[in-house]
Amino acid sequence: MATIEEMKKVASQVRRDIIRMVCMAKSGHPGGSLSSTDILTTLYFGVMKQDPATWTREGKGQDMFILSAGHLAPVYYAVLARAGYYPASELATLRQYGSRIQGHPSVEHDLPGVSQCSGSLGQGLSVAAGLALGKKMSGEDSYAYVLCGDGETEEGQFWEAAMFAAHHNLDNLIAMTDWNGQQIDGPVDEVSGQGDLEAKWKAFGWNTIVADGHDIEAILNAYNEAKKINKSNGKPCMILFRTEMGHGVDFMAGTHKWHGKAPSEEQCAEAMKQLEETLGDF
Repeated sequence: MATIEEMKKVASQVRRDIIRMVCMAKSGHPGGSLSSTDILTTLYFGVMKQDPATWTREGKGQDMFILSAGHLAPVYYAVLARAGYYPASELATLRQYGSRIQGHPSVEHDLPGVSQCSGSLGQGLSVAAGLALGKKMSGEDSYAYVLCGDGETEEGQFWEAAMFAAHHNLDNLIAMTDWNGQQIDGPVDEVSGQGDLEAKWKAFGWNTIVADGHDIEAILNAYNEAKKINKSNGKPCMILFRTEMGHGVDFMAGTHKWHGKAPSEEQCAEAMKQLEETLGDF
C-alpha cells in the first residue's frame, strides 16, 4: 500500500491525465472526474485488495470495484493505468473508434480492471450489491466497492438497491458518493432537491459516514472506519465524500459547467500549470 504522500502524488498525476485525455478527445467529463480523483486514488493505492497481475473480471477472492457514475470514466481509466493495469500511453486513445477506453466503461474489449460496463445512471449500486451477496454466499472475505454521483441518487433504482443491501446484511459492501453538489443541469439541490442525504441513508438501514473527499488521510480513515462498523453491526456502509466539482483547476472548480465539457488547448495548458507532474505524462 502507498503512503499518504505517495497517494497525493498519484492524485496530482491522475488530474493531469484527466485534463489531457479529455482535451485530446475534445469530449468527456472532467468536472466529476476531478472531484472524485482523491477518492479513487486512495481506494486503489491504499485500501482495495486487488492485484493487476491476477485480476479477473469475476473477481473471485479479490475486492471488486464498480463505477456506477459511468461518465467519470476518465478518472477510472487514469487510476487503473497508474496502478499498473495497462500502460499509461493508452490513455491517449480516449473515445477513439476501436479504443479499449471508451466514453463510458465497457467490457467489449476486455479492458483490465473493468468488471462492468456503466453508463445508464442508477444501476451500479444494484450490481455492487449483487457482487457483495455473491461473495458472502461463497464465503469470501472480500469487499465490493461502488462509486456513485450525488445527482445519480435521484434514480429510483438506487433506493431499491439500498433496501436490498440492508435487508441482506451486506456488511461487505461499501458505497461512496462523490458529493460535489453539481449535476449536468446545475446544482443538485436546484434540480431535484435531495434533502438530508446522511439522514436518508441511515433511514434505509445503512451505516453512514461523512468525510472530506479531498483529504487523503480523512478518506483513508473513512474507508477503515466503514470496514470496522460494518463488521460490528452487519450493515452496508455509504461514505458521503464532500467534494468540489472540478477540484484542482481553479477555472473548473465549483461549477456544473465543466460536467461534460472539454477544455481547449489553451485551457489545458493553463490547467497543467496548476497540477504537479509526478509520474510522467503519457
